[in-house]
Amino acid sequence: MAAPRSVVIDVGKLPRDVEDEDGSAKEEDDAKKSRLDRFPLSRGEMGLFFGVFLFFFVGLLCVYRTMPAAQYGKIKLPRNLSDLRLLKENLATYAEEHPVQFLMGYCSTYIFMQTFMIPGTIFMSLLAGALYGVVRGVILVVFNATAGASSCYFLSRLIGRPLVTWMWPEKLRFFQGEIAKRREKLLNYMLFLRITPSLPNLFINLASPIVDIPFHIFFLATLIGLFPASLITVKAGLALGDLKSVRDLYDAKTLFVLFLIGMLIIIPTLVKRKRTIE
Repeated sequence: MAAPRSVVIDVGKLPRDVEDEDGSAKEEDDAKKSRLDRFPLSRGEMGLFFGVFLFFFVGLLCVYRTMPAAQYGKIKLPRNLSDLRLLKENLATYAEEHPVQFLMGYCSTYIFMQTFMIPGTIFMSLLAGALYGVVRGVILVVFNATAGASSCYFLSRLIGRPLVTWMWPEKLRFFQGEIAKRREKLLNYMLFLRITPSLPNLFINLASPIVDIPFHIFFLATLIGLFPASLITVKAGLALGDLKSVRDLYDAKTLFVLFLIGMLIIIPTLVKRKRTIE
């Protein structure tokens, strides 16, 4: 009779496998928790943000409720040039028949998007050119862009410091250093930044109150400095059918002109610094 075959069970293996699985799950949970812990805004700041957002959103809804009925299924925020061309066709007659109500809706939407950093304001600027022409279009765009940037400035003053420090730490340190060196000619430097694409407008709006740029300087630089870029965008809106891409708005020639204008504005600051050093 054959001897029974012995079976050896490694009792240490099963608990180890279970332990490895538990360890992996724990590490994954810790990673998720770490990502949440790194988010810079506290619950109070998040509550404040959503409170401001709700206030603006309700105001926007109230404006839309006062507007005459329209085929809302054909009206949506444009995300590309095709959407914009279709929107222009749908809104042209409406804007002529209800000019005041349409302007209220347009301005409210533009300022809302600018305040809460919602992409797409460039399409709104193109739409202004397509519907209103150069002069009225530029005035409309500069007004709304300045109002929206000002709202974003004050929102950042409330809760922006931890968010900007978290998102752009290096860029914020650089900006703060440049502002500190140009306090005496701060308006010139801010005009340079607004006219040229040296720093994104979104970053300027959020970072300006953090680096202690006075609001009147921020407001004037925005109001005046956005004029050249607004003129380019609005003029492009007149020839919306010929525009192939948003990138075509700022070709090498256009960027050269913007930087040239910016350099002419910042020259007094550079001369002042040179004399101070000497």
